[in-house]
Amino acid sequence: MRITDLVGNTPLLELRNIASSVPGVRLSAKAEFCNPSGSVKDRAAKAMLLDGIRRGALTPERGIIDATSGNTGIAYAMLGAARGYAVTLYMPANTGEVRKGIISRFGASIVETDPLEGSDGAYLAARAAVERHPERWFYPDQYNNPANPLAHYEGTGPEIWRQSGKQVSHFVASMGTSGTFVGVSRRLKEYNPRIHCAAVQPDSPFHGIEGTKHMDSTIRPGIFDEGLVDAVITVSTEQAYAMTRRLAAEEGILAGVSSGCNVHAALSLAATLPPGSFVVTVLCDSGNRYIFDPFWREW
Repeated sequence: MRITDLVGNTPLLELRNIASSVPGVRLSAKAEFCNPSGSVKDRAAKAMLLDGIRRGALTPERGIIDATSGNTGIAYAMLGAARGYAVTLYMPANTGEVRKGIISRFGASIVETDPLEGSDGAYLAARAAVERHPERWFYPDQYNNPANPLAHYEGTGPEIWRQSGKQVSHFVASMGTSGTFVGVSRRLKEYNPRIHCAAVQPDSPFHGIEGTKHMDSTIRPGIFDEGLVDAVITVSTEQAYAMTRRLAAEEGILAGVSSGCNVHAALSLAATLPPGSFVVTVLCDSGNRYIFDPFWREW
C-alpha cells in the first residue's frame, strides 16, 4: 500500500452533542480530515493527476502547476512527492504560514500573489504562467476540471449514501471550486431525486472563511452546476468561527473554519426540518493547519 491508496473512504460522524437542539433530526458529517494530507481536496487532486497521467498530459518531464488557497496545494504537494513530480503552486500571500509550511515540507514551490486579489488573483497568475510556457506544465485547473466533481460523484457521494443507510435526506456543503457540492449532489439525486442539496457560501465578499467562495463576487468555477442547488445558505465569518470552536469543545473534533461554516449551515437547516430527517455535511479539513489563527482565542 502507498500513501495515495489511503485517499477516500472517510468515516461519517454523528454530531450528537451539537444536534441536541434539534431532537428527532440526525446531523452527521464526513470526516474528510482523515484523508492522508488532512483534507477533502485529496480526492479531487488524486483524480485530476491520475486523469492527467491516463491522458498522457502529465509526464515526468512536466511539472504540476495550479492555483490554490491551501488545501488542494497541500494535496498536490503530497501526491507529487509520492509520485515524483515537481509541483509549483500560486497562492495569495496572506495564506496561513502553517499551510505554506506543510507545502514546503513536501518539496513543492510556492509563488505568492497579491493578497487583495484573493484566490482569483492566484488563479489568473497561474493561468498566465501556463500560457507563457505550456510545454513545461501539467495544469489540472481545479476550478474547471471535470475530474474534480467526478471524484466526489464516484467516491464521496456513494460513501454518504451507504454510510447513512440510504437515509440521507439533506446534503449541505460550502463551495470553493464547488467540486464537492456538485459531485456529491449529482450522485445523491440519482439515488433519490427528493434529496435536498443546499449550497453554502459566505454572507459577504469580504470574509474569513478560508477555502470558500462568495460566488456572486468572484470568478465562477466552470464545474459549478447551479441546477443542483435547491437552496443557498449564507454564513457569516463569526458564525463559522463560533461553530469551529464548538466542534472542538463539544464534539472533540478539531476541524477548520470551512467545517464550522458547513456545520453551522447544516444545524440551521436541521432546525427547520421535521423529525426523521437526516442531514449530512462535510468536515473539510483538520484544524491543525489553523491552530495559530486568532479566532481560537475569541471565547
